[in-house]
Amino acid sequence: MKVNVISRSTDEYTKERSQDLQRVFRNFDPSIRTQEKAVEYVRACNAAKLEKIFARPFVGAMDGHIDSISCMAKNPNHLTRIFSGSMDGDIRLWDIASRRTVCQFPGHQGAVQGLAVSTDGRVLVSCGTDSTVRLWGVPVSTLLEEDVSSDKSAVPLETYVWKNAFRAVDHQWNFDRFATGGAGVDIWNHNRSAPEQSFEWGTDTVVSIKFNPGQPDILATSASDRSIAIYDLRMGKPAAKFIMRTRTNSISWNPMEPINFTAANEDSNCYSFDSRKLNEAKCVHKDHVSAVMDIDYSPTGREFVTGSYDRTVRIFQYNGGHSREIYHTKRMQRVFCVKFSCDASYVISGSDDTNLRLWKAKASEQLGVLLPREQKKHEYNEAVKNRYKHLPEVKRIVRHRHLPKPVYKAAATLREMTESRRKKHEKRKAHSAPGSVIEEPLRKRKIIKVE
Repeated sequence: MKVNVISRSTDEYTKERSQDLQRVFRNFDPSIRTQEKAVEYVRACNAAKLEKIFARPFVGAMDGHIDSISCMAKNPNHLTRIFSGSMDGDIRLWDIASRRTVCQFPGHQGAVQGLAVSTDGRVLVSCGTDSTVRLWGVPVSTLLEEDVSSDKSAVPLETYVWKNAFRAVDHQWNFDRFATGGAGVDIWNHNRSAPEQSFEWGTDTVVSIKFNPGQPDILATSASDRSIAIYDLRMGKPAAKFIMRTRTNSISWNPMEPINFTAANEDSNCYSFDSRKLNEAKCVHKDHVSAVMDIDYSPTGREFVTGSYDRTVRIFQYNGGHSREIYHTKRMQRVFCVKFSCDASYVISGSDDTNLRLWKAKASEQLGVLLPREQKKHEYNEAVKNRYKHLPEVKRIVRHRHLPKPVYKAAATLREMTESRRKKHEKRKAHSAPGSVIEEPLRKRKIIKVE
């Protein structure tokens, strides 16, 4: 006769220390746990609801400017420092941790339109409507620095006066050159008072300029004549150009896939392009209801943040057609500039109401140090939510966002207009000869010409 004996060692269930948790033994055999999926579905719903309950994205505001904030730049060599420039010519260096001004850079006589920081974080480049480019030394912070005072003022290292006003500036990666945009594209060196190279391709005012993080000699620009152009400094001439139906206000390269860039457009959409194939967009990112003013990629390259004239900040997946998050406050006015922090944990926005605002990149993320059990619980909730995200109830809870009434009404109007255009096109197609009405997808329809 066969006898099954239950044996158990005391070492398996005895606590080593009095503070240890009591071990719980579970049998994960699916035949025993017939309600496993039902239980997990309830947990997914609860996790989605808890995420909404704990969503507190707004961290704080940084005030000190006396006019609209027009541009920002982050220091790639310092995690908690960010520069901002305003329409009255004031430039400030902020400490995000304490949310106070570290240093001011006075000197511009008009609006500051562009800021850029060198790769080593030592030189700040600013340009504005007063037709000057100024180079500033960035104050070095130390670990012993405790008193952060706002009365420090810096003196420019160099001031270059040029023939026309500037609208944008960006610094080349790992080199001493930077590019400015205005009446044309000018390439400058830190040690020369006149541009090394100048490019013009029949464009109007250049409103945005960005160097490629993977190929430092390639830069992309957008101009007020609705064109987007790519220049190669090694060739000494423009490489490619295409014209869209509406103007592009800002451009950002994907830092992890430097062949791709995303353009923030005046028609309330963002368009992602492959720089090797410019005759169509890879993806169209919708949700804003007014012009998108600025865009910035996360250091991870998986998502980007946009700021719009509709007074909202949105976060998109790099390949997602709709935003995963929207941030707004009653006091925040038109958003002119946005930046992701260098660790991808926070988003900074600058708006018309003279304030910089600090937001969490994940609205319900718990700040501070997490215990291992807390971390595991968060990871489990995220995994179970991801597993059941396609089910209607979980999907509805995760997607729901409270919108300001003007944004909600404008979105409804836009949907109605889009549906009206679609019906009109269908009727025209039905009453025309077969093949006479050509149907183009939106990602191709918005591009007029490629040169």
